[in-house]
Amino acid sequence: MGKLGVGIAVGCAVASCAIAAILVGRRVRSKRKWNRVVGVLREVEEGCETSVGRLRQVVDAMAVEMHAGLASEGGSKLKMLLTFVDALPDGSEKGTYYALDLGGTNFRVLRVHLGGISHGIVEQTVDRQPIPQNLMTGRSEELFDFIASSLKKFVESEGEDSDFTAGKSRELGFTFSFPVKQTSVSSGILIKWTKGFSIRDMVGKDVSECLQIAMAKIGLDMRVAALINDSVGTLAVGHYHDPDTVAAIIIGTGTNACYVERTDAIIKSQGLLTSSGGMVINMEWGNFWSSHLPRTSYDIELDAESPNPNDQGFEKMISGMYLGDIVRRVILKMLEEADLLEPASTKLTMPFILRFVWC
Repeated sequence: MGKLGVGIAVGCAVASCAIAAILVGRRVRSKRKWNRVVGVLREVEEGCETSVGRLRQVVDAMAVEMHAGLASEGGSKLKMLLTFVDALPDGSEKGTYYALDLGGTNFRVLRVHLGGISHGIVEQTVDRQPIPQNLMTGRSEELFDFIASSLKKFVESEGEDSDFTAGKSRELGFTFSFPVKQTSVSSGILIKWTKGFSIRDMVGKDVSECLQIAMAKIGLDMRVAALINDSVGTLAVGHYHDPDTVAAIIIGTGTNACYVERTDAIIKSQGLLTSSGGMVINMEWGNFWSSHLPRTSYDIELDAESPNPNDQGFEKMISGMYLGDIVRRVILKMLEEADLLEPASTKLTMPFILRFVWC
């Protein structure tokens, strides 16, 4: 899994920088200045070099961290969190289900009707909207009031076609894409924020409880039946379509991975028993770090100027939220070398003005 994440992201970043060099080159008339621009690109390529041997070193380092994270709490940069998910969808599920996805830059509500093995996904409706910037750094009550209000509007859009009768509570799956210490399959305590969120009064609180309170305030009769990470949600979807699926990776605004582990290998939770003999582990691999990772001066500068320096190192190197800013820094360096910094290009001095979107 480590090879895939590093390889894809590094390749995309280098390709973006190469395109930027071509665009800058069209405005450079001096051969000496052009050579300096090419030198910047060459330096980036060399800094991002990831040979097979180097990738194997990264994989070995990650494997060591994984074992340490399974052995004890706080024993590794990889938290290796228990999810309490010991069974995954297999395609036989029937009925109407709701899901809520709070990730990096967007917030989604989903209603899906499943028809079992013979019919699969019969119908699904999705409402997607951006998260207002002020709610990412405000108070937890404001964020969850916004989520609950949006959810209520979505449910009310069912009208008279709803399969649910009065007095019957709807069950909700809540995908919350931030580090959470699960206390059960439907509850968990927020450990810290990532991906640009910084709501201080939320850290240490039960995520599901915050949503339940917000829904109760507006009379929305829904119960959080499952609280999961986005990587676990991706694994569930993969297993729904193919029972051989045992791992999932997220490379979007942020990055993470999860997989199915044997319960007897989870040393920090000795005596843990599940009917399946296994449990999904949320790695929280965005915080992984190894000296073998291809870190450039641009990565170092971005980390130092971020709100959480020396944290989420792997995520800052390969995820969508940060790749665009790394490319921005490289372009600025090219323009400086070519003496082309003009008023028209001053927007590039603004952090995160360039967005990297995974398609």
